[in-house]
Amino acid sequence: MPKRLTLPDSASLATPGAGGRLSAPSALRNAEAICAALQRVAPARGRALELASGTGEHAVRLAARLPGLVWQPTEIDPQRRASIDAWAAEAALPNLRPALSLDACQPGWAASHTGQDLIFASNILHLVPDAQAEALIAEAARALAPGGVLAIYGPFLRDEGFASPGDAAFHASLIAQDPGIGYKPVAWVADRAKAAGLRLEAQISMPANNLTIIFRQPSVIAQRNH
Repeated sequence: MPKRLTLPDSASLATPGAGGRLSAPSALRNAEAICAALQRVAPARGRALELASGTGEHAVRLAARLPGLVWQPTEIDPQRRASIDAWAAEAALPNLRPALSLDACQPGWAASHTGQDLIFASNILHLVPDAQAEALIAEAARALAPGGVLAIYGPFLRDEGFASPGDAAFHASLIAQDPGIGYKPVAWVADRAKAAGLRLEAQISMPANNLTIIFRQPSVIAQRNH
């Protein structure tokens, strides 16, 4: 569970909207790009698990754009779970499930959430220490069905360094609050996913210098051939 940090969107989360809905400006800004990226890689049908769903603004948009997937949002914070369910109630989508309590950064949760065709995590790895980020990746790998996709969206450190001065400044502000957190290198994330048995499939460039990194769980046939 990410600790409470001072972030650019924090103030927007302090005041509930109508019916308990919360709104984060970044979720609104990046929603369309995230939907487009996941439409490229998501299976047409199956089960989708969203980790650390936040306000729920992504969940309602993704469930609408991916109607063949049963979309399961999760969130450890009860106020945000209430917001997710408030957004879901307004959207009234048949494939969007009520939010579940889940700490995506703690070991063990995969055992209760196996068989996922898509797992999506947004803006979380840079807010948690390495051990918790590694736990999220490892548990997601265990929860994926053969051929399933793990999509991780957020800011990352490239091989050549930060993508912009703004990224460097944001990273510095994070480690000033907690030296154990901050931007994770793309190579570090890929290495942890590989160790968990996943295959790096794509890096999709996103607005504001972010990335969506796509990993895939090999199919049963591919696993037998190696």
